[in-house]
Amino acid sequence: MAAPASERGPLETLALAGIGALALAAGRADDLVEDLARRLGVDVDDVREALADGLESWQREARRLREQPGASLARMASELGLASREALDELELRVARLEHRLKLLERRAGAE
Repeated sequence: MAAPASERGPLETLALAGIGALALAAGRADDLVEDLARRLGVDVDDVREALADGLESWQREARRLREQPGASLARMASELGLASREALDELELRVARLEHRLKLLERRAGAE
């Protein structure tokens, strides 16, 4: 069972929205399958299997995101090149130290 909307993260909500969109299209799935098979020149069963694989993949991804939201977000942030809170805190501390050293040097230069 899915978590209540208030407890879902943005990735889980996105994944569930994708699954919902596929579910809504299921009502027209037979027409879609037949049309795709005709246009692609492939067997109707092959198209059905490909669509079922896609839906199953979305469901697996939604389960994975629900089970490991923190790890998934951290991995995605890393892939996007976003800094972690820990890295930002460390940089903030380093900048504060540099500012302190600079003020000490300015005072020393002003006293000479």
